[in-house]
Amino acid sequence: MRERFARTGVLAVLFATCACAALGGGKPGDSDFFFKDGDKVVIMGDSITEQHLYSNYLETWIVTRFPSWNITFRNVGISGDRSPGGNSRFNRDVLPLKATAMTVDFGMNDGGYGSFNEGSFKTYMAGLQGIADQARSNNIHVAWVTPQPVEKKEDGPALEGYAATLERFAEGVKAIAETNAGAFADQFHPYLEVMNRARAERPGNRVMGGDTVHPGPPGQAVMASSILKALNFPTLVSAAEIDATKLAVTKTEQCQIADIGNGTNGGIRFTRLDAALPYFPDQAKAIVKWTPIVDEMNKYLLKVTGLKTGNYEVRLGGKKVAEYADTALAEGVNLTQPALSGGPIADQVKAVGAAVEAKNRFFHDRIFRGIMLAAANLPDFVENRTNILVEIESQRVSAIAKRGEDLRKLDSAVRTALVIKPHLVEVVPLTAATVEPEKAPGKPL
Repeated sequence: MRERFARTGVLAVLFATCACAALGGGKPGDSDFFFKDGDKVVIMGDSITEQHLYSNYLETWIVTRFPSWNITFRNVGISGDRSPGGNSRFNRDVLPLKATAMTVDFGMNDGGYGSFNEGSFKTYMAGLQGIADQARSNNIHVAWVTPQPVEKKEDGPALEGYAATLERFAEGVKAIAETNAGAFADQFHPYLEVMNRARAERPGNRVMGGDTVHPGPPGQAVMASSILKALNFPTLVSAAEIDATKLAVTKTEQCQIADIGNGTNGGIRFTRLDAALPYFPDQAKAIVKWTPIVDEMNKYLLKVTGLKTGNYEVRLGGKKVAEYADTALAEGVNLTQPALSGGPIADQVKAVGAAVEAKNRFFHDRIFRGIMLAAANLPDFVENRTNILVEIESQRVSAIAKRGEDLRKLDSAVRTALVIKPHLVEVVPLTAATVEPEKAPGKPL
């Protein structure tokens, strides 16, 4: 018992603060978002969580939207786990991390991969309620996440077989959220909608990547965005409106415009310093054909009035990212997809994503799996078993503390990657010779 409490005290250091870049972050309405500045977030689930895909995407979306927030994330997903397992390991995996908020995503294994079974459902609900009771006792706010449907390889409707069972389990998640005053995140039906859209074009069309149970990046991007939408994630990154005739800024939100002046061939140029960044995982871009989540999740807006009639290219940091007609720019465009295609914003977002991934990989491999879950089994012929086991546990505590120092450095690397710098924006008239015929005015590259 003394050893367990000692480990709990040492593990508390693993949630080092992440005082992110001092630039902006909060915006009107962000008080409605489930997560708050200062939160220590634990992400609990099964093998789908342990993949570190949707959890990395969710974290990266949040820290790029709120780069000034002091918020940290730890993933404690375990392959093959079910809700009773999450309940039984709460003291070991959640409390030592001093969590203030958590997401819980079980159900894929709980349903038994067959038709709906009332006994399995009751066990599932009891496990979730156990987690809810422990979270309430420790003042931890919970976002209850439904399982996603399986994506079958065979032709036919997406909602049949085990997917139908999982929908019943998703209803249970909603009941738990309502009973325990928690947040409810339905990722089942948004995920199903994307699959149905794909199968309407071709029965049996598989678009989520991975395997039937474990989605790849496309599917997990749908998961992350669905969770965030359900939790009232603010979609505004920043917005700027400029009068090209007067070379004047008419409106800004979440950004600062400076050094506005005449540009090349009658265009305009200015610097833009944003308080947040747009984000979408590049490895998930195959899913964009089936869902508009990139633009839905990111409003990175530019409006330029007073331009002469014609077509224009938009350059970020000297790199051409899109072409628009003057009328499109006057109405306002969402620069998210162009900005993420290349240039300074794309480069920074990739750096943030890489820092988040490296930090979470270290925690998983070197601390969570490497130490916390490492068994200390000795064969029965070993003498002085008790003393050896005590020494192993002592070294476990020391190893966690030592590797916690390295983890703090990786948290700091995320913070460093989030420091936003101003970049040059140019709106340049296109000559007839430079217009690409396959690019319609108003379309990003």
